[in-house]
Amino acid sequence: MVLVSDQQSGEAGEPTVPDEVWERFARDSERDIRASAPKEPSARARMVTERLRLQDQREAEQASRRGIRRKGARPAVQPEGWRTGPTRHEADRRAARRRRVWAFLGVPLAVAVAVVAMKPSLLPGHLFGGSGTPASAGPELPAETSAPTTPPSAQASQVPTRKRPFAGSPAERWADGADAIVVPDATPVGALTRKQVATALRDTKDLLVGANLDPATLRGERPVAAIAVLDPQQPHMMDDVERKLRAPDEKHDPLTLFSRFDPREVRLVGNVVKTRGRITFEAGKEGSVAIHADYTFVYPVSSAKGNADEVTRTIVRRVLDIDFLNPGKFRVTPGKVTIRRHEQEIGNTACYVHDGFLHPLFDSTASTSAPPTGPTTDPYDRSRDIRDSPAGECGALSRT
Repeated sequence: MVLVSDQQSGEAGEPTVPDEVWERFARDSERDIRASAPKEPSARARMVTERLRLQDQREAEQASRRGIRRKGARPAVQPEGWRTGPTRHEADRRAARRRRVWAFLGVPLAVAVAVVAMKPSLLPGHLFGGSGTPASAGPELPAETSAPTTPPSAQASQVPTRKRPFAGSPAERWADGADAIVVPDATPVGALTRKQVATALRDTKDLLVGANLDPATLRGERPVAAIAVLDPQQPHMMDDVERKLRAPDEKHDPLTLFSRFDPREVRLVGNVVKTRGRITFEAGKEGSVAIHADYTFVYPVSSAKGNADEVTRTIVRRVLDIDFLNPGKFRVTPGKVTIRRHEQEIGNTACYVHDGFLHPLFDSTASTSAPPTGPTTDPYDRSRDIRDSPAGECGALSRT
């Protein structure tokens, strides 16, 4: 049997180009086309190129405005490959910008750090502890220049502590110690020169400081500094002072002139005694100068034998009338003062105890002294004339 094919003459047989040749040709063509085809730059490259173009444009405009003639145009800076990092020029610019930023921020930052270091409470929440409550009742009061017309307003109820011994007291805003005793400017009075009046005013302050603020006096020692300004020629004065210090009793009580504590019983808390008052002067008799001093002293103390953490306060108000007599009319010691009148009012001390010391009362200790019999008074009320207080009576206090 004979098989008959459908192919025509010349179409039968193997193809003229082998398949492997065609496959190799296709691969080579595809590779060459891929290598020669244009590539679209990456998004980063486009961004850097555009930024540099704008920078060149800005610099050219600025140079034109400044009138700078450039010798030639700088060729546009082309971006490096993103894997190789920025050019050296770009790195220098970035470093310069960082230095300018830190220089701008460095000074304010240093100032802020210094302020916070000096006052940590300025930080929100006070990182160093505490609630941010101010350590005092407010700014210090200005010096007293005239008699007050009303007593100090009521203070927040606070218990005094060793850190804040004047908490809850009007005295917390008073000046400290001798700094609160402000001597007025001297002027000539009567037959006395300005220099003599200035000496009298200075002696008055020295007397107040020596009698009420000197540490030795407060410890119950002899008030040497206060005695030094008294005129030894004043009749009976020096003998009376010596008698009071040598053997105190009801009629000879050194507390009428000096503030004294028994160191075996109490100790001052801290080194500050709050003080408030004023000194005035006017012409006296026979060409002398009459000086009036009215001061209140607040002493924070703790027990030397009991609870040392408990703090209380004793308040002493003193009024002195002092004469600086004309040496041409009176037998006096030049540069010394004469006490014409002295009165005192003492708050928070044991009643009817005359041993020459102040005896503060503590809440935790039962008092062994006689109970107060006089009216209740405010020891901080400087608007009240001290002569209006009942003489010889021990009254209750509205606050300490």
